Amino acid sequence: MTGFDPSAYGRAIADIYDLTVEDRPPGPAVALIRELAGDGPVLEFGIGTGRLALPLAEDGLSVAGIDGSPEMVEVLHGKRGGHRIPVSVGDFSHLRVAGTFTLVLLAYNTIFALPSQDAQVDCFRNAAAHLAPGGRFVVEAWVPDPGAFRDRSALRLVALAEDRVVVEAGRLFPATQMMRTTKLRMTPEGVRLLPANHRYAWPSELDLMARLAELELEHRWADWSCSPFTDDSRGHVSVYRRP
Repeated sequence: MTGFDPSAYGRAIADIYDLTVEDRPPGPAVALIRELAGDGPVLEFGIGTGRLALPLAEDGLSVAGIDGSPEMVEVLHGKRGGHRIPVSVGDFSHLRVAGTFTLVLLAYNTIFALPSQDAQVDCFRNAAAHLAPGGRFVVEAWVPDPGAFRDRSALRLVALAEDRVVVEAGRLFPATQMMRTTKLRMTPEGVRLLPANHRYAWPSELDLMARLAELELEHRWADWSCSPFTDDSRGHVSVYRRP
């Protein structure tokens, strides 16, 4: 964890983050989280600008969050209803907040923002420490695909529209399971560079992390609509339960 700055990503993207997730409507995720959480409360690691937290709160759930970026939290608290969601700023692999929760959420690949396997193991343990008996830890992540890289490098088109083009350049470091990426977001307003580092892990590795935290895999789907998880799935929503 030496040198890890949990606030770095938010500093680079907070002001336009909501624009970068326009093609990810929150409805399916919110519906499933609401079902899994029961009456709540819910704690979201990496709550960001509240893409999921705000509609969950509007649906009547008590929601709290942890995020490494003061800038992202400022955007959240500037939205309608955002000031009512308590957020602690810090590293969600270690930071504890008061209370116990029926569900801890870690969405949109944010588990890979942690810089090492040790940090990810700590994150699972921290989630378990916040859960009431029978509570759930829900993780959304992509499935690693090293075959998409040539000579450990890749360039892919992320989005194409009349008013924007988004391209992502990536470099793979298999020995440490690290991937460094920079997205180039090109719009009439100019070009933005959005860098991010990812310590990727396969679903089976995440399952072992859960077992170390005394959590059990309850469900795994390919998406928030509960599509079956198969050999061709490029992402997963995994639900781990505290006995």
